[in-house]
Amino acid sequence: MLLTLVTIAIIIALLFDVMNGFHDSANSIATVVSTRVLSPKAAVLWAAFFNLVPMFIFAPHVADTISKIVIIEAHDFTFFYVICSGLLGATIWDLITWWWKLPTSSSHALIGGLSGAGFAYGGPDALQWPLLFTTFKFIVLAPLIGFTLGFIFIILLYWIFQKKHPSSIDKGFRKAQLFSAALYSIGHGANDAQKTMGVIMALLIGAGMISKEENLSLSNINTYWIVLSCHLAMSLGTALGGWRIVQTMGMKIAKIQPIGGFCAETAGAITLFVATHFGIPVSTTHTITGSIIGISSAIYRPSRIKWGIATKILWAWILTIPASALISGGFFHLFSRIF
Repeated sequence: MLLTLVTIAIIIALLFDVMNGFHDSANSIATVVSTRVLSPKAAVLWAAFFNLVPMFIFAPHVADTISKIVIIEAHDFTFFYVICSGLLGATIWDLITWWWKLPTSSSHALIGGLSGAGFAYGGPDALQWPLLFTTFKFIVLAPLIGFTLGFIFIILLYWIFQKKHPSSIDKGFRKAQLFSAALYSIGHGANDAQKTMGVIMALLIGAGMISKEENLSLSNINTYWIVLSCHLAMSLGTALGGWRIVQTMGMKIAKIQPIGGFCAETAGAITLFVATHFGIPVSTTHTITGSIIGISSAIYRPSRIKWGIATKILWAWILTIPASALISGGFFHLFSRIF
């Protein structure tokens, strides 16, 4: 019975990972599609391939953070409901915002879902508040870092290439954007796939199937399948694409040229690499949106940025954690009554 329930929960987690890739594929491909460097189909395949690369590069620090958000003890059967409720809350919120064409954070939906279910499970003492507060800080810091780096990069490159003809700049950065889009997709896969890895680790710890000290890596015979399956699921979701959100990200906030796309993707990639290295689960959506607004603020008048769209995105960001927490908390109480 326990093995069956754990298997069901792992399948739900991997389906969320697919949804995460589908929902957040726009983050990786929005700029490269909006600048017409790649077609939507080519762009999602490009991003999906590079989503697989980080499993060979980054240590699972983000997974470790996610696995500790809710305090659990081994052989705690109730934790199965916490995981399933958290994943369902995050998935439903992702689907709602996908339908509304809003680039909200799957990461924060997952954190909100786990927190809401954890709170319903054991009250405030069941949550690791220091980890949550670090995540909350980076809701603000990640887009600000992306904004600042994007702003600096675009001004620096405009100064370096000020004497070049616009057509030659455009041609050169069309090629460079393939590299920057690949970097951003690596950052996306690194930070986001690890979140699902952390959920599965927490589930297995709660089921008493592995210890808290277990090493999560491709070289560990007990955990390599977690790393591999989560990256494959993320890549599959990205390959399926999320065109509805690409329209908002790459085409409605501001018009972007290849040099701007290169700066936005590079700024976002650097932010994600650093966050992943330090085990901080950040929003790839927030990061790339901040970068796009940063490069747009540097080269356009403020009136050229469509602040109405940006405001809607901001409200979706604010609502993501509480909304997914409420949904997951409701599911936990429902499961507790039924079972």
